[in-house]
Amino acid sequence: MKKTSSWLATVAVLWAAANALTAHAQGVIKIGEVNSYKAQPAFLEPYRKGLELAVDQVNASGGVNGKKLELVIRDDNGNPGDAVRAAEELISREKVDVLTGTFLSHVGLALTDFAKQRKFFFLAAEPLTDKIVWQNGNKYTYRLRPSTYMQVAMLVPEAAALKKKRWALVYPNYEYGQSAVATFKELLKAAQPDVEFVTEQASPLGKVDSGSVVQALADAKPDAIFNVLFGPDLSKFVREGNTRGLFQGREVVSLLTGEPEYLDPLKDETPNGWIVTGYPWYSIQTPEHKAFRSAYEAKFKDYPRLGSVVGYSAIMSLAEGMKKAKSTETEKLVAAFKGLQLMTPFGQITYRPEDNQSTMGGYVGRTKNEGGKGVMVNYHYLDGAKYQPSAAEVAKRRAVD
Repeated sequence: MKKTSSWLATVAVLWAAANALTAHAQGVIKIGEVNSYKAQPAFLEPYRKGLELAVDQVNASGGVNGKKLELVIRDDNGNPGDAVRAAEELISREKVDVLTGTFLSHVGLALTDFAKQRKFFFLAAEPLTDKIVWQNGNKYTYRLRPSTYMQVAMLVPEAAALKKKRWALVYPNYEYGQSAVATFKELLKAAQPDVEFVTEQASPLGKVDSGSVVQALADAKPDAIFNVLFGPDLSKFVREGNTRGLFQGREVVSLLTGEPEYLDPLKDETPNGWIVTGYPWYSIQTPEHKAFRSAYEAKFKDYPRLGSVVGYSAIMSLAEGMKKAKSTETEKLVAAFKGLQLMTPFGQITYRPEDNQSTMGGYVGRTKNEGGKGVMVNYHYLDGAKYQPSAAEVAKRRAVD
């Protein structure tokens, strides 16, 4: 009799626990986040803070469709295989409702394909390669950050206005760098038919041999340089280029260099006058940015980086999509994101039905070494919608869903 009572008590406890877990799950929307936190901390530590701020704000306002948001984060080690395994574990074991994240383009492409195979909603927050929304695009994958094409298109009018004929190219030799250089050559040649590309220096990501790269660039005697290096590679390149006088008398157009993640570490080595894309957080006065910056600084006692904006806007995009869909079901989210509009720290954006790419724009300006610290000056914000190919052009480039 005692054994029976004990067994019944155990069953009752397990049943109660199961009910509690079910009730918890019913009251929570799980967002699976996969990213290269260990491999790319400069961008992704602020990005994670942006995620957390947005989750806090959404939950404080009542959540989404009556449910609170919960982040479930996994590190992909900057490796496509690890990213796919992490995503599979998040779906199968953690029962997440959606996937988001990734930083490196080849990792983002791996999860883009995974989303297609699993028919599962994926918001690529940060990876820049155009293949995510074009050649490898699919109905289950949307992308937030301005693409490689968009950011290069923002820089090309500035580059063409320099009227420099001989250009050198330096970039990390993986999907993002290759894509950026191919787009720059295509768009600059269209704007300035007589342009010449006199040398290309492609370095393994994170392993630039700055001495040989700078020497090769100098030997080619270019009039101007297009740089796509970022992170520690950028710092090494700038230091060696300053030492050898590579930048003296030469214009430099540089993708991403104005982002505080990469500009701040240059400190007193910051070159003057480079044309860059970036994020001058310290002087943007729009109401939406001031509100974001104030909340971010209050929570973290730190200033925002571009990663902060991307992480924050990714969560806000998912929240708005779920509200519009009134669901977290994949097919309903896919439909809801078509033409989805929301406000971000950079203003209103739209997810284009043509290619699932958001219209988030970017800031273009010049670098200035101001008292031993790099800043952006003479900058202006460019609406991403104006730097995307037409719907007809996208149809040629995009894979069939």
